[in-house]
Amino acid sequence: MVSHFALLSRKSYVWDVSNSNKPVVEIVPPSPLSCLRFNPKSSDTLVGGCCNGMITYYDLRKPNASSGKCFPTESSVIEKSHHDPVSDVFWISSKTGHHCVSVSTDGQMLWWDTRKLDEPTDSLELSTDSKGNCVTLGGSCLEYSTEAGPTKFLVGTEQGIVLSLNTRNKKTNNGITVFDSGAGKHQGSIPSIQRNPTHNKYFMTVGDWTTRIWTEDLKTPIITTRHHSSYLTGGCWSPTRAGVFYVTRDDGVLDVWDISHNQNEVAYSHKVSDAALSSISVQGNTQEGGKLVAVGDINGTVSLLEVCDSLARPRQNEKSTVNALLERETKKEKNLEVRQREIKIKLKAKIGARRANNDEGGDGEDNGDDLLTTLEKEFMAL
Repeated sequence: MVSHFALLSRKSYVWDVSNSNKPVVEIVPPSPLSCLRFNPKSSDTLVGGCCNGMITYYDLRKPNASSGKCFPTESSVIEKSHHDPVSDVFWISSKTGHHCVSVSTDGQMLWWDTRKLDEPTDSLELSTDSKGNCVTLGGSCLEYSTEAGPTKFLVGTEQGIVLSLNTRNKKTNNGITVFDSGAGKHQGSIPSIQRNPTHNKYFMTVGDWTTRIWTEDLKTPIITTRHHSSYLTGGCWSPTRAGVFYVTRDDGVLDVWDISHNQNEVAYSHKVSDAALSSISVQGNTQEGGKLVAVGDINGTVSLLEVCDSLARPRQNEKSTVNALLERETKKEKNLEVRQREIKIKLKAKIGARRANNDEGGDGEDNGDDLLTTLEKEFMAL
């Protein structure tokens, strides 16, 4: 029987955006790559996650001169690697610049030193006991930003639940906070999660047919987009405009949202490919860039788009305007949570009083269930 991974291409390339005819170098992994990231401290080194669960390290200063190919400088041992394809990998803050972290749908989060990939330096099971029974969740994407804190991580899972991890608080549920309250949970796997580059305590998740914006202070989203007509496959924030984010779709369309202008409608849609889009990245940082958008599809084609100035250059006072918008939505969601708790307390009190009356004589029937149904309907009507 032929393995599914054997049918995947092992070809991965590094490109120069000014030359689309030929890649700068071909990366040759031991197994097809499922994720790859440049080292922010050294643009010549990369770390990749493979479909067989291995972690590989590459140094572009050491390619095969005759073939233009770059082979792994270090590779993890398969027995001590992930047991599923690596979903995402990130370089993390360290004195040496050689440390990274990876997640996979096997439910493991592993820390590595790329100078010696024989075994992970630390590990963590992506589990939760928020509902009284421990459930292991499969990691589908990862977010790490030094601006938000060197020990803070965000993990999107294939169960549609968001996990926030702070390694400084490992004594409390291994430092994991679970964002799965109420209607906040996605109805499928989360392919993308990213903090807002300007306002770090807010982050975005893309999953099912919606994009949702969250704050670290609440376990429910503060903004949810309308349902798209096609399944969403990924997304990211604009690095230069605080209120703009991009979303890729299964029908090959790229949607651009500008929440500072309109939270209910897409600002711009562009048909990129006839195939489903699979990945996206926007060039730049909070100081410059934001015009070049690279989009990949499931057929292996990479499209490089240049957006107009209005989508790349920040507007006057946009940073403060978006911050005020997100703070307002956060306050609104907190007020709804308080109101919901008050209603639940009243509901329980009414049920308790009715059952107490029945126990004292009444009509002899315990119709608490009927009362519960009635009160739930009243609550939903709010």
